[in-house]
Parts: sequence; C-alpha cells; structure tokens
Amino acid sequence: MATTEKKILYRIYFVAACMFLFATAVGVKLLNIQIVEGEKYQKIAEERTYRNFVIPANRGNLYDTNGNLLATSIPKYDIRFDAVTVSDKHFQENVGPLAEELSRMFGQSSSHWAQKLRTARANKHRYLLIARNLGYSQYIRVKNFPMFKLGSNRGGIIVEQRTVREHPLGSMAERTVGYERQDDSGYYTRVGLEGAFGPYLRGKEGKRLKQRIAKGQWKPISDNNEVEPKDGYDLISTIDVKIQDIAHHALLKQLEKYEADHGSVVVMETATGEIKAISNLGRTSQGTYFEKLNYAVGESHEPGSTFKLMAMVVALEDKVIDTSTVVDTENGQITIYRRRVRDSKHGGYGKISAGKAFEVSSNVGIVKLIYENYKDQPQKFVDGLKEMHLDEGLDLAIKGEGTPYIPTPGDKTWSGLSLPWMAYGYGSIQITPLQTLTFYNAIANGGEMVKPRFIKEVKEWDKTIEKFEKKVIDPSICSPETVAKVTEMLKNVVERGTGKSLYEPNFSMAGKTGTAQTEYWKEGWAQNPQYISSFVGFFPVENPKYSCIVVIHKPNNKTGYYGADVSGPVFKRIAQKIFTDTPVLDEFETLEATNPAIEKNYEKYYAVARNLKEVMPDLTGMPAMDAVSLLENLGVKYELSGNGEVSQQSVKPGTKIQEDQVIKLKLS
Repeated sequence: MATTEKKILYRIYFVAACMFLFATAVGVKLLNIQIVEGEKYQKIAEERTYRNFVIPANRGNLYDTNGNLLATSIPKYDIRFDAVTVSDKHFQENVGPLAEELSRMFGQSSSHWAQKLRTARANKHRYLLIARNLGYSQYIRVKNFPMFKLGSNRGGIIVEQRTVREHPLGSMAERTVGYERQDDSGYYTRVGLEGAFGPYLRGKEGKRLKQRIAKGQWKPISDNNEVEPKDGYDLISTIDVKIQDIAHHALLKQLEKYEADHGSVVVMETATGEIKAISNLGRTSQGTYFEKLNYAVGESHEPGSTFKLMAMVVALEDKVIDTSTVVDTENGQITIYRRRVRDSKHGGYGKISAGKAFEVSSNVGIVKLIYENYKDQPQKFVDGLKEMHLDEGLDLAIKGEGTPYIPTPGDKTWSGLSLPWMAYGYGSIQITPLQTLTFYNAIANGGEMVKPRFIKEVKEWDKTIEKFEKKVIDPSICSPETVAKVTEMLKNVVERGTGKSLYEPNFSMAGKTGTAQTEYWKEGWAQNPQYISSFVGFFPVENPKYSCIVVIHKPNNKTGYYGADVSGPVFKRIAQKIFTDTPVLDEFETLEATNPAIEKNYEKYYAVARNLKEVMPDLTGMPAMDAVSLLENLGVKYELSGNGEVSQQSVKPGTKIQEDQVIKLKLS
C-alpha cells in the first residue's frame, strides 16, 4: 500500500516539476519578448498603425530656349473629412454653413451636402471624400470654408497633395519632351528629355506620417511633413516653341495630304548643333496623327538618294572625280550582276557632268562614278565613309538612338552588289534622319561636324548648376574645296535640279531630294510599292543659319511619292516661315528685297482698311496678322484656328456686323 502511495507521490512531483519548468520557460520567453525583443515587436505594431508615406518632389520645369514652358509640375489636392475628430459643438455650429459653401463650389444642394456630412458623423466615417484634383486656388478656398478653417484636428479637414506633369504645348514635341515613369519594382521607363535628364528634374522625395484607420485607409496625423521634399532643377532646352509650331503644322499638313504612315522633321542651328524643332507624327487607325515614336532619333533605314552626297564627298576627297567629270548615263539604266539600276527619267540624261548627275539625282550616273573608281578597292570607299563618322552613333542624351550601319567587305551582308547599291543609298546602309542631318549640317558649317544638342543648361531659380556647351565631333570632315563644290551642287539641286519646284529667287536654299524604295523585299511590293520621301538641306546658302531634314514614310503613291513633291514643300514652308515669323533681320539682308506676294497682301490690306465700315470685309487670302488688325479696328471679337493665311471666314463679306458678334477665321 505504502509503495503504491510513493509511486503516486513521485508522479505528482514529476508533474509539478514539469509544470514548474514549463512556467519558467514561459516566464523567460515573456521576459525575453518584453526586454530583448520588445522594441522589435513594438516597431512592428507601430508600422501597422503608423507609416511614413513618400511625398514625391516637384519635378523641375522644362523650358524652351526663350523661357516658354514645355513641361511643368502642377500640384493637385484631394480633400477629405474626418467626421469623428470634430467636437459636437463645432460640428453643429458649422455643418450648415459648410454645406452651403460646398454647394456653391461643387454643385448639388446644400441639403445634399449637409445630409452627407451628418451621415458620415453618424457612421463615424473618418475619411469622407469631398473633392478630387483641385488646383491650388481651389484648395485655398476650400481650406477657408466654415469648420475646415479650424484645421485638421478641430475642423476634420484632410488634405492630400499630389503633383501631376503637364505639357503646355499639348501634343507638339510630346515624344521629345517625353516622360519618366517608375513601376512597383523600381524600374524606370525613360523617354525623351524628361527621361534623359531625370536625375536633374527629379529632386528628392519627402515623407509624411499617416495613421491607419478603418477599412485599411490611412490618415495624415498632422499638417506637417516629417521630411520636406526638395524640388528638382529646371532645364533650359534648345527647342524654340515658334519654330516647333511651324515644323509641327507643316509636317502634319503634308502627312494628311498624302495619307502617309508617319514622318519626322528636325531643325538644327548650323553653328551650334542646337535642335530648334523636332516633330515625329505617326498615323492612327482613324487617320489622325500624334507623336507616336521618336522616328528622327530612333528609326534607322536605307536613306536612298540623300546618301549620294556622302558618296560624292568621298570621291571628291579621293580626287577620283571632279564635278566636271563626264559620265554617260546611257539610256537611263545599267545592269550590274544581273541587277538593274534605273533613272527616274525614261531614256536617261545622256553624257553629263558629275555635278549635273547629282543635281538631277541620276542613279545611273552616281553608281557609275563610284563603281568604276572603287570596284577594285571597295574598302577604300567604305573607309572614306567611316572617316566621316557615318558608322558612329551621335551618343545622344535621349535614349533609343538608332544604330548606323555601313556595310564593309568581309561582312556577311557584303556582295558584289554592295558597292554600287551603297552609291545611291541602298545596300543595307542604315542611318537615322538625325544622323543624316548631322552630316549635311557639317557641310553647311564649313566642314565642322557638331553634335546635336537638346539642352543648354540646368538651373535652380536664377543659379546655373551646369551648362552644356557645343561639342565638335570633327573640326573638318573634308577639305574646304570639297565643301565649296558640294555646297554649289546642293544649291543647284534647288535652282535647276530635282528640287527646282522649291526655288524662290529671293530666298536661297540648298539641299537634296530623296525617294527611297522601302519594304521592296516583301511579297506583292510591285503591285503596291512603298517609298520614303525625304529632303535635307540648309538655308540661307550664303550664310547658313539652320539645317533641316524632312522624312515622310509611305505616302499614298497615287497622290505622290517623290521627295521634291512630298517632303520638299515642308522644308520650304519651314524655311520661309522661320524667317517671316522669327526674322533675323540683322543677319539676313535678302529679306529686305521686295516680295511681290507681300506687296500684293499689303495693297489688299490697305484698300480694305481705307474703306472700313460696319460691314464684314473680305479677309480671305490675307495673312493672319493683317486680318486681326482689321477686325480689331472694327471693334469686333474673333477666333482663329490654324496657321498662315485666312482660308475661310464665318461671316460673308458685305454682311453687316452685329453687336457682340464673334468672327471665326480658319487659317491654312
């Protein structure tokens, strides 16, 4: 019996000991949690209740060269209401007046707003949305409404600020201005100037402490930030808004006329390499156009006849030809390795000089000049092209530059056809519009090749942080003699060659037309051939101020596809309007010459102005400036759309003008 009792007692002791050890372990663990790991778990608890939210810094502004805004950050405000934090006294005193103010500003009846506020209080709603996307002046007005003006703690107002990026130019230069976006993984997508110069524009983020409330929502615990955001720097670009507007609308008009797939325009300041305008427009399925891709920077393709200038410069530098060298274009076609090279003129041009072959863009003439002089040493021709940096990218700040390619003997793409095909811009050559323009600009610049530049300086208010100076790629891509010869050839292209339809006796331009076949390797091309039409050159010839390239892809070939017809008029319009709308009179004396068209416009304006009465004059054909002047003298209101001269007016000539009537003028 005693033995049994002892066994039971031992068991009780054992159980008690186990319980003591367990209790000790629990106590040690609790002590460890409280003392050793207490801070850790307290931090976790606080993080679930309080959290620092990032406040994006205001991005710096992007300006054009004259201080006009291209991109800016605009603050937007969301207003919410914490219906719990307001005392009964303040709520009852202010709910009616607040409802009336909200009704005046946002619509709906005051009773609607009063009911909404009372329901939120009854349901203890701490995050009631009042308004979204308010501008600064609207935010200040709301902040001073009854109850809200008591502040966040006594008045229950919750203000959340965001910044949005806006482009005052709208769709113009949208791809060049670009954007910088960051996804949830921290990966940046960078496009255009916004993307290339993001580190300058971005600034430094701030922090704001918020408290977790019902339904997973977060409420700021005070009106102050834990860390104030630091605004980004401002960028001064080389873009000129006036020239950009001219280029954009000239390109758009031609794309619409020829129903083209896409096109691009670049205007560069000759001496500095500053890009004054760049427009890239692509066609939508609805037939409209927008800044789809940066074709001028990123799209490499076979250039066609505009590459003949590069071929001629190499041959002139090597002295294997001169501009007076005679070449026989035969009957307008030759055969090399069973492949034909044809001229656009049926029957050819006969025996002509090398200069003339360039002026009329004779494929046969140029190919024979290059092939006959380099067929035994093609590497020498290729080396000549490479010495002029045609196989090198421009190392642009803007991302996505197309890679140039000059075929070389020994490459997989090289064949017996490569040399003759390269002579007139085919044979797998790849070059972007901006790379082509950079070469032509070097000719305009006396042989000095400069790097295209989009940004002039970085500023913080009036303080310059960094300046971007002119960069010279090559001080002399060829001899002054060659520059003089090809400049004369380019001038003759406009005066009497393929670009003669663009010639104006009072405004000198030099350039080269290009009509390149594209997608000729696709099945069915012969039934519906596709072309790339281009024109590249500079103006004025005597003292080049600007160079410009226009490239239009896949115009409707039933309407037209030659470079002189499709792209040339865009070049001419841009050149003339730059010196009409943004004249540089002290540098361009030929503008002082009498222009019959301008004289005619003035005579019409003077005749109408002298007989101005209370009836609507005939404004059609007048420049916008003259039409506006007449309407202002009449004391009537007006609205303008488009650019150029008046093509339509909403009130017929001779009609009596009514009081407060608005005259709508369409320009084209």
